[in-house]
Amino acid sequence: MTQRWMWLILGLAALTLAGASSSEFDGYFLDKTMRLDYYHIGHAQQEFITLDRILEQGTWAGPLRNLIDTLDRGRYQAKVFDAVSDRLIFSRGFDSYFGEYRTTAPAQQGIRRTYHESVLIPFPKAKVKLVIEAFDRQNQPRPIFSQEIDPASSSVVREPLSRDVKVFDLLTGGDPHLKVDIAFLAEGYTLAEEDKLKADLERFVRILFSQEPYRSQKQAFNVRGVWRPSQESGCDEPSHGSFKNTALGASFDSLGLERYLLTEDNRSLRDIAGHVPYDTLFLMVNHRRYGGGGIYNFYCVFTTDNQWQEYLILHEFGHSFAGLGDEYYISSVAYNDFYPPGVEPRDPNLTALLNPAQLKWKDALTPGTPVPTPWEKEAYDAMDGANQKIRAEVNERLARLKREGAPREQVEKVEQEAETLSRQHARQVDDFLARSRFAGQVGAFEGAGYTSRGLYRPMVDCLMFTKGTKALCRVCEQAVARVIRFYSE
Repeated sequence: MTQRWMWLILGLAALTLAGASSSEFDGYFLDKTMRLDYYHIGHAQQEFITLDRILEQGTWAGPLRNLIDTLDRGRYQAKVFDAVSDRLIFSRGFDSYFGEYRTTAPAQQGIRRTYHESVLIPFPKAKVKLVIEAFDRQNQPRPIFSQEIDPASSSVVREPLSRDVKVFDLLTGGDPHLKVDIAFLAEGYTLAEEDKLKADLERFVRILFSQEPYRSQKQAFNVRGVWRPSQESGCDEPSHGSFKNTALGASFDSLGLERYLLTEDNRSLRDIAGHVPYDTLFLMVNHRRYGGGGIYNFYCVFTTDNQWQEYLILHEFGHSFAGLGDEYYISSVAYNDFYPPGVEPRDPNLTALLNPAQLKWKDALTPGTPVPTPWEKEAYDAMDGANQKIRAEVNERLARLKREGAPREQVEKVEQEAETLSRQHARQVDDFLARSRFAGQVGAFEGAGYTSRGLYRPMVDCLMFTKGTKALCRVCEQAVARVIRFYSE
């Protein structure tokens, strides 16, 4: 058979499968979104879910073909089954705020917390069963919630959207079913700051598409800004004694970590986001302090006016969009034993290297690179550990001055000291890693996922490892590209 005929046959087969998938969507779903709000409750040893409410919202943003999740990422999974045949008709993996809380010290002490979360599914035509599974410490799924959902029920909320939200079309690529639909939610912008908001939106869209694989796949995206004006500018900083009345309630000190910036106001988040079709969410916070966070298939948060703004948006989006894990391991975090020893992480860029011959990114491995890959880890640990100690001392001094109401000039002097230290250390780290023996090669470098020993990352440096204007490593880039294809095929 000639190559030409082979490709023709493969193309016809692909068209046939695509048609079947689209037909399957039409058989089970309407082109609308069902939003299922629920409460996620518990601690480290216990978790359960109670349904809050079900809402009918606008156009379904996801693909019509890829209804079943094949990405295999996230520590939770939502599954939808046809109520009559019990056939799986939709699934999505995700992570959650509660999933992070349960690894913290308070959760391990048995202190229960409640978090509000949402699952989005295509709006079913008939009754379905929703099942939410959690992956346990051995990465085995177990159901923690199951309930029949009747789309015709009078309890489904069908109220119109609020009128106090403004939408900005930033990049229009086409049909939402064939694109990755991004919504930038603007947090902490007052009515008087609309011009700044517009400029910030345009700037961060440029930043996002300055890096691969987003740059070469720009045509696969729709991007919109969504804004409900806040009463005050900025966001909460509890450890600094500062609180603001804002549209989304974003706050530093999430899970007790001073730089971790998230929101627990999921209802407001989803109400505002519901004005546009979306696959993935940014929370763009109008603040100059360094902070952010990213939770897979939940949201990405970043501040707009700090010196690391480019790194921050791209790093956190790696978490929220592609399920990439943090590759650093010295910086302080809120988690305890986030990755159980001896268990292969679900993150595509981390491995426990339980079977070196079957390295999860072996297809990207640089020929001749040993696995595990030696690097100058002891020297790096000494250098970075010393910096972490200095940074913690400066941050605590700054927080104390703000709580005590110190003069603005004194506060700004310490802020400048912190920024200078951060820049100097980043340059030092970049220079150190650039001289590493296997720099630029894909291997398996020990030290990743908040763990010094027993977890490995693909390359000696990456946007998911250290701060700076740098690229994703080849393995992370491939992982992001796969998600783009999933939503845009």
